[in-house]
Amino acid sequence: MSPPPEATPRVLLLPGWQDSGPDHWQSRWERLHGYERVQQSDWMWPRRGDWMARLEEVLLEDERPALLVAHSLGCQLVAAWAAHSRHTGRVQGALLVAPPDTERDDTPPQLHGWAPMVRTALPFPSVALLSRDDPFGHFYGMAAVAEGWGARLVDAGSRGHLNGESGLGDWPEAHAFLRTLRR
Repeated sequence: MSPPPEATPRVLLLPGWQDSGPDHWQSRWERLHGYERVQQSDWMWPRRGDWMARLEEVLLEDERPALLVAHSLGCQLVAAWAAHSRHTGRVQGALLVAPPDTERDDTPPQLHGWAPMVRTALPFPSVALLSRDDPFGHFYGMAAVAEGWGARLVDAGSRGHLNGESGLGDWPEAHAFLRTLRR
């Protein structure tokens, strides 16, 4: 059963591999806006099924709809979870930032379980922000993946992996895209 559309959505932060450090825009949004970080049991050796189960568990803990804010491997989590869950109606939308290419030959062994990438269309609105010089995903290749997800593509320029090292601060531009996903 889907929650009523008039309910105020909660915002769930989905960090990628190794979590998001204190200077990362996700951590800053957690402090500034009170958003909820979905804690995973293993940030160093992430297992796709475990991460999907944890997201499902957190979504079912609360009747309110959710907005998902994913960075890096968190984007792959959203796609994999949405392709298998019967509870996608709980999600109003997803902000997908810097999805990595987990099918590359140089993918670290910790992430081999994340291939092949899920390319199924998401059943909720989404916006994908991609950097032109992301070291973990070629811009055009990841744009094609985001297109498969049905995401609105946003070119974030050349800003690396769009993480704490990218100097984004509180990143109000990205927060504006999150607001567009609220119903």
